[in-house]
Amino acid sequence: MSRLLVLVLALLLPAVPATAAPSGWTVAGPGQITAAVSLNSGNLTLAVSRQGRTVLQPAAVGLTTTTADLTKELTFTGRSDRVVIDRYTMPHGKRLQRSARMTEARFGFRNASGSFDLVVRASADGVAYRYVLPGPAAVTSEASSFRVPADSKAWLLPYNAWYEANRVRTTAGEATGDFGYPSLFQTGQDFALLTESDVDGRYAGSRLRKSGDGFQVVLADAQVASTGTTPWRTAIVGDLNTVSTSTLVDDLASPATFTDVSWIKPGKVAWSWLSEHSSPSDFARQKQYVDFAARHGWEYALVDEGWSAAWVPELIRYARAQGVEILLWLRWSDLDTQQERDTVLPRIKQWGAKGVKLDFMESDSQDRYSWYDAVLQKTADLKLMVNFHGSTIPHGLARTWPHVLTMEAVRGAENYPPAANNPVQFFTRNVAGSMDYTPVSLEVGTKEASIAHEVALPVVYESGWTHFADKPEAYERHPQALRYLDQVPTVWDETRLLDGDPDSHAVVARRNGDRWFVGGIATQERTLRAPLGFLGGGQWLVETVRDPAGRADVVRDTQVLRNTGTLTVPARRNGGFAAVVCRYRPGLQTCDQPIRQVPKTTLTVEPAGTVDTPPGSTVEVAGTFTNGDREIRDVKLTATAPEGWSVTGAAIQRRTLAPGESISGRWRLTAGTQVGPVDVPIVATFGSGVHVEQVVKAFVPPPTPANGTQVSDLPFMSETNGWGPVERDRSNGENTGGDGAALSIGGVTYAKGIGTHAPSEVSVYLGRGCERLTAKIGLDDETEQPGSVSFQVFGDDKPLYDSGVVRGKGAAVPIDVDVSTVRMLSLRVTDGGDGRNFDHADWAEAALTC
Repeated sequence: MSRLLVLVLALLLPAVPATAAPSGWTVAGPGQITAAVSLNSGNLTLAVSRQGRTVLQPAAVGLTTTTADLTKELTFTGRSDRVVIDRYTMPHGKRLQRSARMTEARFGFRNASGSFDLVVRASADGVAYRYVLPGPAAVTSEASSFRVPADSKAWLLPYNAWYEANRVRTTAGEATGDFGYPSLFQTGQDFALLTESDVDGRYAGSRLRKSGDGFQVVLADAQVASTGTTPWRTAIVGDLNTVSTSTLVDDLASPATFTDVSWIKPGKVAWSWLSEHSSPSDFARQKQYVDFAARHGWEYALVDEGWSAAWVPELIRYARAQGVEILLWLRWSDLDTQQERDTVLPRIKQWGAKGVKLDFMESDSQDRYSWYDAVLQKTADLKLMVNFHGSTIPHGLARTWPHVLTMEAVRGAENYPPAANNPVQFFTRNVAGSMDYTPVSLEVGTKEASIAHEVALPVVYESGWTHFADKPEAYERHPQALRYLDQVPTVWDETRLLDGDPDSHAVVARRNGDRWFVGGIATQERTLRAPLGFLGGGQWLVETVRDPAGRADVVRDTQVLRNTGTLTVPARRNGGFAAVVCRYRPGLQTCDQPIRQVPKTTLTVEPAGTVDTPPGSTVEVAGTFTNGDREIRDVKLTATAPEGWSVTGAAIQRRTLAPGESISGRWRLTAGTQVGPVDVPIVATFGSGVHVEQVVKAFVPPPTPANGTQVSDLPFMSETNGWGPVERDRSNGENTGGDGAALSIGGVTYAKGIGTHAPSEVSVYLGRGCERLTAKIGLDDETEQPGSVSFQVFGDDKPLYDSGVVRGKGAAVPIDVDVSTVRMLSLRVTDGGDGRNFDHADWAEAALTC
């Protein structure tokens, strides 16, 4: 057959239609949630439905990089599917044992400028998607957005980077501006909570911006250095119970980077800052908070802003002997360099603190998220637990780093929020992860919420560490409320929503072991209802605490109920109730369990006073540990070598120690080369980890200063400062080391000296080898407002000089102080009465005659 005939026959044959490329796909979860991905005219969208009802309407999907616009003219290149089954255990959270099953589809798309994969997961409680690029890229924006009907109810958080605004009730159509996660919407009987998961230093955080008829994902940075994989854009979808008890944010996050979580201990925390702002700087008052925690079996005390390194180690020893562990507050900027993280955190660990509260991050930028990565790695290495304040929201962080016990990112008690805003937090912010609201303000704050409402909050709100907001005396004036707080745990095996609405009320049940705790809060007068169908068969003892007629301690009621019944409690405006439920047996009077009390013991050490131990020298230490009034078991007494030191001598151990019995031991230690004061710990441990410690005070002396030495060139044996670190040869900059300006007093600039901020103290070793200290003192010219300070010189804690109050700016005052016979010289600056008002005080040209 000729080619011409073939061509003619081909023209005469009917045309065969080409196979059309697919333009729509579904991803169905194991429940009744389905994601629909569509490609129309090269534009990609994603929608979500529940039980056939559209919950999230088709909304744009795609992203742009510095080299590619992957939001339009897209073509489909392929699809692959798998089922993701994940089981993991958390040491804290709304549910310890987690099980997730997700259907995953990976769609490939490309256009003339590049390609990407869209990974979509659908689960029983929502849908999430992320982008995977072929390699690292500089992402400049995402087209990612969400659309709900304009009349959908919306509970939204006006955005700031620390997530502490009051949440507002509006509609999707009426909303304007930028909003922080999580954002809750209701369309008919369906709810959608929008947030993000698996965000770290590989990307930046984001927020939602109302744009047209949708909510656009807006990145915190104009350009993000992505590894190629973005965070999950996450929609938790279902009824209110499904949404509020979901663990999808954690399910999507990267698994933990370590397996030993035995050191991660949730618990209740006594906290003084809100009720007494100045108390963290008061050693004696902090001991009273420790005493209170010990009496009531609370596991921790948090020492917030104002603590001093001069006494915190002693407080930690005091607390641990009573079974209370100490947590310490820090600004994030105290740890914003690797050197600071490698210095400050090991020192806190060496003191014996168990965790840190890190504050004022206030950014969703990639740079700040890289800081989170670095500080979490270092704290994990040191086995220090973490609480983030002034922070971003949880986005699966606690799954990747289980030592994150809680995060703020809420308008909590310290901001005196309206009580009417309390129910919505359970349905929004607390869904994403542990929430440090700092509940139970009985006498501090607005007193808008009733006592029972406040007592219910540690059940309604989940937090691995629950920091109680009021002072010991306030709780002791409410003994029935305190009795309930002493019983409530912070670890939950499961969580149930029993009744509620984001606008009006929440009734929540959480199980710990074989006891259930129920909390109910309301914004208006109503009868709160707790259907008991979640309980097993048989009879249950239900102890309820509720409000009396006026604002006073709660009233306790006891009744025996079955799981077919409903607990009903009348609540007034901003009222509530709390309950504890346990299986009933004849004669059972209460669900209360004994409060843990640590036996009283004493530990004495020798030698007393400070012992000079030059490098390489030895010192003999001894300790005697005496039991109190109860037998204790598994007792061990030993001396611990500080870093760089060595110890000889065996630990003393006894299987049991009867009341009044003692054990003693002696050890020889060889000093290291690091100069300065050194605590040599002698430690007794017993029982389930009770730690009793006292220290022998040693001092490794540096060389005696040479004649003419500037104090700023000597090693500081100790230093404290009102704001930021003490600065050498520059003024105080209030934040980090090296951020001050040149020393300047009365218009004269000085090359050498010490810049401080009242109150401050710097100690240097003279070794009784010097005769005189000379300096020029005054308020630095950078002081922004009229300051007032007093300059003081002490030798071995004895006063040698006092300037009296120095006010305002002016010429430097020369001083000449006799320091003969002084071993340790201390330069102090005290506040002159203006409340640390930019009191930048300089010791210019501080020099020694030796």
